[in-house]
Amino acid sequence: MSGNTITPCTSRAVPAEPRLPTTPGFAAAAAAGETVRALTLSRAARELHLTRKDLELAVQLGRVRTVIDDGGGGRRVARAEIDRLRAEKGYPEGLREQVEAVGTTEAAKILDVPVSRFMRLARLGMVTPVAFHLNRYRAVVWLYLAVELRQFAADETNTPWLKGRLPEELRRQLEAGLDLRPRNWRGRHLGVLLRQADDPWRRAAAPASLLDPLQVAEIVRDPYERAHLNRHRHTRPDHGAPDSPAAQLTLRIMTADAPDEIEWLRTDLRQSLIEARAHRLAPRPRRKVPAPTVPENTRRSTGRRPTPPKRSEKRRGFLGRLRRGSARKPLT
Repeated sequence: MSGNTITPCTSRAVPAEPRLPTTPGFAAAAAAGETVRALTLSRAARELHLTRKDLELAVQLGRVRTVIDDGGGGRRVARAEIDRLRAEKGYPEGLREQVEAVGTTEAAKILDVPVSRFMRLARLGMVTPVAFHLNRYRAVVWLYLAVELRQFAADETNTPWLKGRLPEELRRQLEAGLDLRPRNWRGRHLGVLLRQADDPWRRAAAPASLLDPLQVAEIVRDPYERAHLNRHRHTRPDHGAPDSPAAQLTLRIMTADAPDEIEWLRTDLRQSLIEARAHRLAPRPRRKVPAPTVPENTRRSTGRRPTPPKRSEKRRGFLGRLRRGSARKPLT
């Protein structure tokens, strides 16, 4: 197959996730006179016959709606949502298929290609990772949605990518180290953060979570606004001490590095900040003015601050006595 039969591609659009209606938090539901029965994620996973990781992935993908525990207990799943999922056709196998994530070897089997071929397709951005983790050797393990891989294989327009020869230009880019997996994952992760944001400041914190702190400081110069954004930033995976190689590797994956990607996130952050400030200003500490000291007996008797005594007009000391004496003796 000739090289011009394949359209070169440097990135592939992330599949759009379904937008489910948001569910109010406990406090909002109580104010509206509603009763929300909700379960923790661990309990909800058992109720839905899923593993905890599968449920967390389902929440990220928008397959399972959650409610906000206003008491600080994290997100929960309402009993009505569990009943809705159970009533769907094909439950529970259908729900499990939607959140099935596979590694490189299983992904290559689904596409019916060698592992090396799948690796090239993933680095070219033809398939988008849904998650990643580090194995015991501190190597990055990328995970892909099996349902998206099956859709990719079923699309006849993708046959040249699976069976044909890659264009020479793309092969040179791969040899030079091209790898779009981190960038494509960040784009997908940004969509997850925006879907879960229920506040304009949380929406502003989404692009800030993918930028280097120095980039954020250049845009958000107010230290109180930066502190407010940090409180809403997504918690990054814990891979040991901050200075450990594993933590540094995770930080590199989660931080934008391409110039066009950085500029796009900076623009998004600026616009989100405008909307967040219009909604509510970042909290600031109030200046405390010390109250005047009032004697206890004065406060009890009058309840008002006492008037300071008038300064005596008489001069004290030796000169004062001389002047008073001269005033009493008439001059002769």
